[in-house]
Amino acid sequence: MLEIVELKREDFPKYTQRIQMDSSDVIMPVQEIIENVRKNKDQALHDYTLKFDKADIKDFKVAQEDIQKSIENIDPKLRVALENAAENIAKFHEAQIPEEWTMEIQKGVKAGQIIRPLEKVGCYIPGGRAAYPSSILMTVIPAKIVGVKEIICCTPPDQDGNISDEILAAAKIAGATQIYKVGGAQAIAAMAYSTETIPSVDKIVGPGNIFVATAKKLVYGDVDIEFFAGPSEMLALADETANPEYMAAELLAQAEHDPNAATIMVTTSRKLAEDTLKSLDEQLQDAPRREIIEESLTNYAHILVADSMEDAITFTNLYAPEHLVIVTKDHYKTLEEIDNAGSIFLGNLTPVAGGDYGSGTNHVLPTSGGARMYSGLSADSYLKKPTIQELTEEGVLNIEAMVRNLAEAEGLYAHAESIKKRADDVRK
Repeated sequence: MLEIVELKREDFPKYTQRIQMDSSDVIMPVQEIIENVRKNKDQALHDYTLKFDKADIKDFKVAQEDIQKSIENIDPKLRVALENAAENIAKFHEAQIPEEWTMEIQKGVKAGQIIRPLEKVGCYIPGGRAAYPSSILMTVIPAKIVGVKEIICCTPPDQDGNISDEILAAAKIAGATQIYKVGGAQAIAAMAYSTETIPSVDKIVGPGNIFVATAKKLVYGDVDIEFFAGPSEMLALADETANPEYMAAELLAQAEHDPNAATIMVTTSRKLAEDTLKSLDEQLQDAPRREIIEESLTNYAHILVADSMEDAITFTNLYAPEHLVIVTKDHYKTLEEIDNAGSIFLGNLTPVAGGDYGSGTNHVLPTSGGARMYSGLSADSYLKKPTIQELTEEGVLNIEAMVRNLAEAEGLYAHAESIKKRADDVRK
């Protein structure tokens, strides 16, 4: 199932491969869903929910009374956990909010940047294999703390047309404005273009299957999205100081997400690799999601032994993992060499699950090498940054020649005239 492999530089491309979210086969049906929702609105949502979720729903909006009751219905321990996690997530994301600023570019020329929140955002919360109340915390809380006025959530209902109390309670604790009982590409279309019940938003965030991800890609431009994400992935970068039981636990934890989850350990220690594999086999025996884990480990898991830490780090940056666990003699020194990763977990005592649920960082992260180009969801994801500028009389005179020469070189003579008129008046 899972074997130890000697990692050679010429094999780097082979082991950076993971499942690609190929949307070519679903673009046409997703496009049809989007167009149907745009045209028929709530009726299309009803038909698709009946078809895909087997639920006959007349009113997609969850009553505020049901949301409030959900807090009382969940296990008190879960409520405490959600509240503690929400507090940590809020604290972390508050620190991410940038400050407004202005500066004097040159004499009489002042420029700067102001910060404004988006007006409305939509958070997609997946259903399917499991309910994910943590995803509500991660998507809603950053929007709430930066001042987004309207934050809606869409999530698939069960066959009885209900949403679990765990999901509703998380939405209440996070500060969602409204929750709707609709999932899939049809939910994305509704949030992008509106229906009689669901309003359109400025940005749609949150994970989902290939249909959801493709729908987000197709509506991008009419609304914003955070990024196009695939199955979850983790890479552990370790030397002989790593605890093999912990490393095995990380591999299992990642693999239980999904049969297509990608799970990698790259190490300079053959002994660590062997001990980790042995521990993994032992821990797997009692794993509740063993069937999913075994499929994932067979498909997209590797234990790689590199010739040097330099090679291991080079491979890690090439892989650009969603989650990166670093366990080395000096993990901060190793961290200095890391350029590409979504979220990084340092030391033997820091599992990915800590970031998934409670350390405060966001777990909505780029996958499939996306960490080479962009970052995960953050407070910044819900902000706009308009620029401002102001000229004094001195400033007009100081930049007049530059503006006129550049405008005239581009054939935009009215541009040149617009500053010339001001400069002429100043000189009078």
